[in-house]
Amino acid sequence: MTRNLFDLAGRRALITGSSQGIGLALARGLAGAGARIVLNGRDAVRLEEAAEGLRAEGAEVRTLPFDVTETDAVRAAVDGFEAGTGAIDILVNNAGMQHRAPLEDFPAERFEALLQTNVASVFHVGQAVARHMIARGAGRIVNIASVQSALARPGIAPYTATKGAVANLTKGMATDWARHGLQVNALAPGYFDTPLNAALVADPDFTAWLEKRTPAGRWGRVEELVGACIFLASDAASFVNGTVLYVDGGITASL
Repeated sequence: MTRNLFDLAGRRALITGSSQGIGLALARGLAGAGARIVLNGRDAVRLEEAAEGLRAEGAEVRTLPFDVTETDAVRAAVDGFEAGTGAIDILVNNAGMQHRAPLEDFPAERFEALLQTNVASVFHVGQAVARHMIARGAGRIVNIASVQSALARPGIAPYTATKGAVANLTKGMATDWARHGLQVNALAPGYFDTPLNAALVADPDFTAWLEKRTPAGRWGRVEELVGACIFLASDAASFVNGTVLYVDGGITASL
C-alpha cells in the first residue's frame, strides 16, 4: 500500500541537537512513523528529560550524549553505539546555533563557533554514520539547512554562510554516497517559533514584518516540519538525492 512507503517501523533514527525545539519535534514525528529514536545533545540530564517525555508517549528512545563538534567524541559514540546496540538507519543532522550582530562587529570567535556547530558537525556526524551505512548498502541522512541557505538578512551573515554550506555539503554527500545506497537530502525550515528564534518571536516589529513577507502570513509551527522529514527518511524518497526541501510558507518563492 502507498502509505507503507512512509512506514519507518524497524528503523533507528539518530537526531542531533534533539533535547528541544526542531530536533525534539522531528524525533517525536519519526517515532510516530514507527522509528526507534536516539536523542543526542551535550547535556545528558536534558536529554533524559526529553527521552522520558517521548517514552510517555509510547516511543522507544535511547540517548547518546556527545559533542557534535569533536571528531573523536563523535566517532567513539557512533562506533560504540553501532557495535553495542545496533544500526543507525536514519541520521538527522539538526544541531545548530545562532548569533546575531552587525557583520562589521561580528566577533571572530562566534564566527568560528558557528562554523563548528553548524557545518563541521554535519561533516563529523555524517561521515561517522555514513561509514556504517555504506557497509550495509543503505541509509538516510537528512541535514537541517535553512531558508538562509537561499536568502540573507541583516545581522546574520555568518549564519547564512553556514547554512549555505550545509546545502552544498548535502549535495556533495549525495554525489559521493548515492552509489552506496544512501539518500542524503536537506530539510530547510523557514521562520519557525523555536527557542533559537525566541528573540525574534518576542519582537512585535519583526513578527509584523514576517507576517507580511511570508505568503502564509505567519510563523511556522515545528510540527509542520515532521511530514517532510518523514518523507526524506522513508522509502517514499528512494530516488530523491542531493535536494534541498524548503518548508517555509512560501517565503523563498516570493518577493
